Amino acid sequence: MKTTRTIGRIPVRDVRPSVDCGRRPAKAVVGETFEVTATLFREGHDAVAANVVLKDPEGRPGPFTPMRELAPGSDRWGAEVVADAPGRWTYRVEAWGDPVATWRRIATVKVPAGIDTGLVLEEGADLFERAAAGVPKGAGQAVLRATAETLRDDSLPCATRLAAALTPEVDRVLARHPLRELVTSSAPLPLLVERERALFGSWYEFFPRSEGPPEHPHGPFDPAPRRLPAIAAMGFVVVYLPPVHPIDTTFRKGPNNARNAGPDDVGGPWAIGSPEGGHDAVHPDLGTVEDFARFVARAGELGLEGALDFALQCSPDHPWVHKHPEWFHHRPDGSIAHAETPPKKYQDISPIAFDADMDGLVAETVRVLRFWMGHGVRIFRVDNPHTKPVVFWERVIGEINRADPDVIFLAEAFPRPAMMHTLAQLGFPQSYTYFTWRNTKQELTESLTELSGEAASYMRPNFFANTPDILHAYLQHGGRPAFEVRAVLAATLSPTWGIYSGYELCENTPLREGSEEYLDSEKYQLKPRDWEAAAREGRTIAPLVTRLNTIRREHPALHHLRNLRFHGTDNDSVIAYSKRSGSDVVLVVANLDPHHTQEATVSLDMPQLGLDRHESVPVRDELTGDTYHWGGVNYVRLEPGRAPAHVLHVQRPPAAPRNGGPGAP
Repeated sequence: MKTTRTIGRIPVRDVRPSVDCGRRPAKAVVGETFEVTATLFREGHDAVAANVVLKDPEGRPGPFTPMRELAPGSDRWGAEVVADAPGRWTYRVEAWGDPVATWRRIATVKVPAGIDTGLVLEEGADLFERAAAGVPKGAGQAVLRATAETLRDDSLPCATRLAAALTPEVDRVLARHPLRELVTSSAPLPLLVERERALFGSWYEFFPRSEGPPEHPHGPFDPAPRRLPAIAAMGFVVVYLPPVHPIDTTFRKGPNNARNAGPDDVGGPWAIGSPEGGHDAVHPDLGTVEDFARFVARAGELGLEGALDFALQCSPDHPWVHKHPEWFHHRPDGSIAHAETPPKKYQDISPIAFDADMDGLVAETVRVLRFWMGHGVRIFRVDNPHTKPVVFWERVIGEINRADPDVIFLAEAFPRPAMMHTLAQLGFPQSYTYFTWRNTKQELTESLTELSGEAASYMRPNFFANTPDILHAYLQHGGRPAFEVRAVLAATLSPTWGIYSGYELCENTPLREGSEEYLDSEKYQLKPRDWEAAAREGRTIAPLVTRLNTIRREHPALHHLRNLRFHGTDNDSVIAYSKRSGSDVVLVVANLDPHHTQEATVSLDMPQLGLDRHESVPVRDELTGDTYHWGGVNYVRLEPGRAPAHVLHVQRPPAAPRNGGPGAP
């Protein structure tokens, strides 16, 4: 009977990241460092070694990446690797017996003790000759051959002969060309490498229709670009538009989601479809498809990438309702069901029924997405993907990304964790998270520890501080200081963050007490804003937003997620965390209480900052320009409205110290 070998000669176990047991690819972006770990060991006491083998989309192996044991005696090994091009890569772990390391360990005990000295040194000479045979000429072969000769030279003292095999020069050659035996490889695992925007970016959402001139209240795309320079000036790189399609007329909603609309009410843009067209049309008051394309092009000239909402739902007036009635749920009386979240009813939206013609819906969705891709869109924010079958999205995103791997999909999903994580695993490069509802130190620490841990291998958070649907009570009751600190948190905790227009004006009036909806929501009516007056009167936090985006651009540490580390504070109203990339280290300390001044002692995990435990270094507050001197334990005082947070650049080499710390009296 034939048996199946389930384990290699050198056991290599539990390789991570492994998404869905290796059935889904782990994710990274070009140039992003991520860690591959594995458990490996062997029988007895002989030494083992390992490396990570990356293969690019063409199947070519990447550079040799040695692994190291993460903690002595743990058998857990790891290495940081980087993929330098987009596409579908693989990675695996190779382990092997390391006879040179085994010999060195034995020789450094036996030779000084005079035990079997001649035999031990001869065994070493044989190993170095074997190692030299595997080294190309000019790559250190001569160094290893000379070492073998010295080990055999009995005219030299034994200590001298042994020392020749332990030099840094020998170490460097063996690091590049180790002598390997019993080589064992793990199964290859998939890795999807995407463009940087899939991980790092800043988003601004606005309704072009609210930006029209007085003579044309429902703003067309042609004058709407007047808002684009201001968005670009704040440092945003993605401008995201809600649906721009024709809006229903039969069940159009009025202000504040009123069931009956007046003749001048514009309706909600997520109620897609009218006699003028559906998902591949532009609302007549906004202009034409060509006007939209010019808008996207103008944004590009300003350094802004256009993102478009994709809401797979229809109003009763949508052309699909008549052409494809099988795509919708029908009630016993023959009418098409509308959306409901009891007790709320959305008569202007008819959900899609997917199981009658999944193939047809996939084909039409791909066609619509490609239509907008043809007019300059490479980023789609997908509305409520968790209300559609996950297999549908797997097929759609797979079909799009096979030919266009640079297209990014953001999942606007706030469901239970299983659905949110599955959507990320099957293809959504980015996801909304529960950030809006995480406001305490414990909530933020627990949530971000999860997001920056193993989940970071497949799910990338997009931290919107507010949305047209969500005005959290923290913002309603915290006033301007709440808006300031939430902006700092969103911009520095996550590589990607965003705000919905009006955030910089600290708009915080709810529909009613206990509601998270805005009063006079822009979802149902035009909302022109006097940006110039707000700036003159100091009613905007746009300068802070601009500064945050500048800090993000200047500090590579803030471009990543997996490098997030939390530090101790003795006050639960104060949170401290850091990010480190190479020599760039950013440390953030924030007051989570928008109403009261808070004091705290911040205890830093200095090795996480790349510093010795007792070291003291200057730190520069990137928000104010002040420089202080910090060590392992530091005092802070943070006053809402004056200093919501410190965003500190840990500087080296040291500069002259300044007495006290940030906020010290």
